[in-house]
Amino acid sequence: MKKTIIFSIATTFTLFATEANVTKEAKPMSPVVKEGVGYIKMLGKELKMNMKKHMMADKSGVEAASFCANKASEITKEVSAKFPKGVRVYRTSLKYRNPNNKPDEKDVEVLKSIQKSIDENKFVQKPIVVKMDNNKTRVYVPLMVENACVKCHGDVSKINPEIKKIISKKYPNDKATGFKLGDLRGVIVAELPTKK
Repeated sequence: MKKTIIFSIATTFTLFATEANVTKEAKPMSPVVKEGVGYIKMLGKELKMNMKKHMMADKSGVEAASFCANKASEITKEVSAKFPKGVRVYRTSLKYRNPNNKPDEKDVEVLKSIQKSIDENKFVQKPIVVKMDNNKTRVYVPLMVENACVKCHGDVSKINPEIKKIISKKYPNDKATGFKLGDLRGVIVAELPTKK
């Protein structure tokens, strides 16, 4: 999987529906939402388990930052190999760390719509579904900043110097700092073939 970014995998997946060309899903979840969220959870569970292990081994966050920089992409590829043909799961953000995770036009639209919803206090706790022009459907799940996230994504002046070294060496054009608790960190996306 080419898209990888250092997100705080300890983040709880919070589901939202927003405006701007998205389908607001009613209960129960539609089959496409269930399928997309299922793939997202598969990847999230594996990354979260590994992140938690590294955070517990080293409370400073240095070991976890090193894991993210060097192994998260490999784990993403391993999990992605289990998905059916035509399915991909990726992470992106307006403030991305890895240049391979630069959001496309639709990602930007959805991310801005989520941020607007947050700013206006209009959260709806449901997945965001977008039908694409290429016979694909995307299911977006926002990732919110939690305590563990700020070790690598918070105020630059407060990030451990060892973590800064890891980030600057691997990602010299990093944009993914300056976040505060509760901010929108980005999204994890499942893109699936649109079913007739």
